[in-house]
Amino acid sequence: MSSPAPSTGGAPDAELVWTPGRPVGVQAGLATLRRGGSDPTSRRDPDGAVWRATRTPEGPVLLRVTARPALGEVHAQAWGPGTGWALAGVPDLFGASDATHAEFEPRPEHPLLVQAWRSHGQWRVPRTRAVFEALSASALEQVVTGVEAFAAWARLVHRFGEPAPGPTRLKLPPSPEQWGRIPSWEWLAAGVELRRRRVTIVAAPRAAALERTLDLGPDDADAALRSLPGVGVWTSAEVRQRAHGHADAFSFGDYHVAKNVSYALTGEVLDDAGCAEVIEVYRGHRYRVQRLLELAGHRRPRRGPRMTLPTHTPNRAVRHRGTA
Repeated sequence: MSSPAPSTGGAPDAELVWTPGRPVGVQAGLATLRRGGSDPTSRRDPDGAVWRATRTPEGPVLLRVTARPALGEVHAQAWGPGTGWALAGVPDLFGASDATHAEFEPRPEHPLLVQAWRSHGQWRVPRTRAVFEALSASALEQVVTGVEAFAAWARLVHRFGEPAPGPTRLKLPPSPEQWGRIPSWEWLAAGVELRRRRVTIVAAPRAAALERTLDLGPDDADAALRSLPGVGVWTSAEVRQRAHGHADAFSFGDYHVAKNVSYALTGEVLDDAGCAEVIEVYRGHRYRVQRLLELAGHRRPRRGPRMTLPTHTPNRAVRHRGTA
């Protein structure tokens, strides 16, 4: 890695060349960090590059990552005060800390999972080390569709985030202090009712403590996250999948995930309890199973109208995405 030289122009402040020793799909590897196609903090280029604007303990940063398959390398460039921290974490973004990956083995009675493992077995659980960022985005996704949540995220980041360093027009997600200062009418204009916005508002003053959950084991990190009002099993899992790199953080409480996973493994559409029984044999890897099947495109057949739920937001009806 070259030495940082602060810059706001086109030249990066520093670069990193990482040789992972395995194929790395940059866009697939970072796909779960992107909050919809209009995410102001993220961009995907036709050449396969991914741009990510984020905050670090050392300040804001813009990161650009590309793969060089012929050389077996991943190339990262960064702009901004958080350059050193961000570049040091590039291997973790692609699962370098996914220590249990080698222990996973799909069972022969689950042939679709066996095929997914063969096709996508190089994928590893990412670890962004950005807990509050993951929580603030996941809170918007409680009990609504992805379309609704992503639209709210895009609007709030555009209005209250700051321009990222470097040569793009990407925006940084709001800081904890900035989230806490958003007026109630702006939340409502973004379609976010009190129940969801309260999660971020309550968590914002505790952001430093949330980042310390990175040093905890999976069970303790889960308990710490769920001690916050409005954070339940689903939100905790969504955060830990991204920020902590927990391979067992299955999205229980999601309207679709248990049904899709159970159908792929058994041919039956089961609820959370039924799916939990099926995937118990993969304890320690249950999120890995979920994501492998997602990467392979396995979903249950859709029949009939989709469920809608009422909301306290005026003039809106939303479909269930996940519970707290």
